[in-house]
Amino acid sequence: MVYFFVFSLLCIFWAYFGYPLSLLVLRLFNRRSVLKKSHSVPVTFIITAYNEEKRIREKIENTLQLDYPTELLELFVASDGSSDNTNGIVLEYADKGVTLLNIEPRGGKENAQKYAVLKASGDILVFSDVATKIDVHALQEIVANFADPSVGCVSSEDKLIGKDGKPSGEGVYVRYEMWLRRLETSVNSVVGLSGSFFAARKEVCRDFSGDVQSDFRTLLSSITLGMRGVSDHDVIGYYSDIVDEKREFERKVRTVLRGLTVFFQHYHFLNLYRYGFFSYQLFCHKLLRWLVPVFLLSVGISNAFLATSSSFFFVVFIGQILFYCLAAFGLITNSLSGMGKIPTFFVVVNSAITIAWFKYLTGTRIVLWTPSER
Repeated sequence: MVYFFVFSLLCIFWAYFGYPLSLLVLRLFNRRSVLKKSHSVPVTFIITAYNEEKRIREKIENTLQLDYPTELLELFVASDGSSDNTNGIVLEYADKGVTLLNIEPRGGKENAQKYAVLKASGDILVFSDVATKIDVHALQEIVANFADPSVGCVSSEDKLIGKDGKPSGEGVYVRYEMWLRRLETSVNSVVGLSGSFFAARKEVCRDFSGDVQSDFRTLLSSITLGMRGVSDHDVIGYYSDIVDEKREFERKVRTVLRGLTVFFQHYHFLNLYRYGFFSYQLFCHKLLRWLVPVFLLSVGISNAFLATSSSFFFVVFIGQILFYCLAAFGLITNSLSGMGKIPTFFVVVNSAITIAWFKYLTGTRIVLWTPSER
């Protein structure tokens, strides 16, 4: 029973701390940089939208302010069967170079993106969600990464805008993820992109799928072509907290479920002989992280048995109970702030992962969903 406890605890530790520590050690001996420089090439900027009449105008205005040569910029709004006034608002910007792609019937975000990719003439394709705001120089910055021939796709970094402007449990987690992506970039390749704002070479998108998670799939396509994905800390995607916490939980479940779908369709990327260090990264950052709920259950059960015969394990077991009580208190009262929200967020995330596994194993797949209100 001790072995189960120790093994499970080590797996949880490695998922969140051991993996980045191994990257830090490797970086001491093999640091990779991105040969980033001014790189003005034809770009197609793709915004996907579904019933976004409340936010699409603000998104278009934000995009039109981007500092990039107008003659090299093609701007598409791929409307995924919108039934409100989204299309009408987009058409108001036709004389400013904004092209509406009205996709009927509704087929999901990736299907709309695929349609836009087929129409795109740019060498670099940039994908962005309506809810994401970007800085005026962000497009120049993200495109500059493609001056490096080893780069197949580039991810922005997420920045959460809280209602009170203060860090939340999720805010801390987001900063951890962005730090980890920077670390992965400095060693080899990122293992995931920010789906709300990322870019890729057109050749990477030639086999673009219309029914699986586009950001993860694009990264894997880059690896297949012998290129890598990088994260750029100078390219920020700003987004707000989701208004409805229930919808936020559903988004987490959906994200993991879609990630599992892509992962198991491409599990051959775990082949170390073919994909080398990236296979290790994929295993640690994705699969091991998704298996944390299993290890948490194993730690809890084994610790419960061990607590009856050892004062040390009894104290550890009480510590576990207190941790989960703190998480429940934060969830029920919503009175915790800052770092105090981390236990709650940790439990919520792993609960979402558990549900996603159940849905995946019972055959559920997600293509369509309604964008979350932020």
